[in-house]
Amino acid sequence: MEVILWVIIILLFLLSFLSLVFPIIPGTLAIWAGFLLFHFFLDNSELSGFFWTAMVLLTVLLFVSDIIANSFFVKKYGGTKWGERSAAIGVIVGSFIIPPLGILIVPFAAVLIVELLQQRSPQDAFRASIGSLFGFLSGSVAKIVIQLIMIIWFFIAI
Repeated sequence: MEVILWVIIILLFLLSFLSLVFPIIPGTLAIWAGFLLFHFFLDNSELSGFFWTAMVLLTVLLFVSDIIANSFFVKKYGGTKWGERSAAIGVIVGSFIIPPLGILIVPFAAVLIVELLQQRSPQDAFRASIGSLFGFLSGSVAKIVIQLIMIIWFFIAI
């Protein structure tokens, strides 16, 4: 039974990384499910209060990093608030339309269209679209790093 639980925990950790390509997969939830499986079914004394507090803080950082990266790059490349919002919506919609490439193409197109509808020049609209692309990619890198920290910390703690 213990081996089966460990296989499930490791599969949940791996599943969390699939959420980078398919945002509809709740990656953070998969990591937490692995932690909780270990805690409630294998050993409830190994993980300290410090570990749980750190995991909550890293989870918040995981959610915020995506928003911060997207906003930062769209703004940096001259995008408007509506451009930022359309990029966020585009990532969600794109994950359904043509996964996994939709999470890159749809936000790019959405920002371009929204910026053009706001009477921005084609160059400015294109530039803001590039910003949404960089925002998504940098947010993904941040997610990879944070998720790796969480998983490695878990294995160190046990």
